[in-house]
Amino acid sequence: MKRPASSVIKLGLLQTDVSASPDANLKKTVALIERAAKSGAQIICTQELFRSQYFCQSEDHANFKLAEKIPGPAPTSSASSRRNTNRHHRLAFRKRASGVYHNTAAVIDADGSLLGIYRKMHIPDDPLFYEKFYFTPGDLGFKTWQTRYGKIGVLICWDQWYPEAARLTAMQGAEILFYPTAIGWHPSEKKEYGERQHGAWETIQRSHAVANGCFVASVNRVGHEVIAGVGGDGLEFWGQSFVAGTSGEILAKASNNKEEILIVPVDLAKVDVTRTHWPFLRDRRIDAYGNLSKRLVD
Repeated sequence: MKRPASSVIKLGLLQTDVSASPDANLKKTVALIERAAKSGAQIICTQELFRSQYFCQSEDHANFKLAEKIPGPAPTSSASSRRNTNRHHRLAFRKRASGVYHNTAAVIDADGSLLGIYRKMHIPDDPLFYEKFYFTPGDLGFKTWQTRYGKIGVLICWDQWYPEAARLTAMQGAEILFYPTAIGWHPSEKKEYGERQHGAWETIQRSHAVANGCFVASVNRVGHEVIAGVGGDGLEFWGQSFVAGTSGEILAKASNNKEEILIVPVDLAKVDVTRTHWPFLRDRRIDAYGNLSKRLVD
């Protein structure tokens, strides 16, 4: 695939709040993709599970009806609106077979073709984040794709806490790691733990950029979601989508309380420059890492 003449490309990160209507959420996201494209974005990323509110706040069998097939309405709509312009990837709750569902990223190239999918590997099970009830862990491993505008890797939300996932994706040649996510505060905990929790989330992802000498783009939703029938205080999603440079520096960051399209130019030539000046990948001691595949010490 022929690459653009310039090593500088523009990323588009779509940070939105989400309503209870999947159709309305889809319509809004497609419109935002159009706007991002008109603003020059060449690789566009949606947030995790953008078609619905974050339904994993409860364990409810009725929510399995939200699952869709791939290709389905969201990839098709988005791809057709963007054909021969740019490419993007988006997140879906996918039904693979009866009783088997995945949190899945679909990667769509500039011509509207489906390059492939990634199934979320790490699945959380915390208060109001009951994803293990819905999602089967991914079984495709960590993957990269050569798009028209660069080689990318996609990881999803809970994957962001694992340096192994970032390293294995970067080792396949990813110049940009995308992290679509849905993370927020428990309102009752925000005052005491909020700043620390957000700081940990941002720091771990910036560290992936440092360790691997690549760009990191993290996309989060905003808004306070209290789901009908679930009650309680809900979740307050903290937004603050960002792009980190190859040394972990913040290149751009969205707000914590409003919808935004973040358009961020990145120079892919800096991947090689960073890796040759700070050769962390060169100096790995793969001969000493065998125990990573072993269980924790009892």
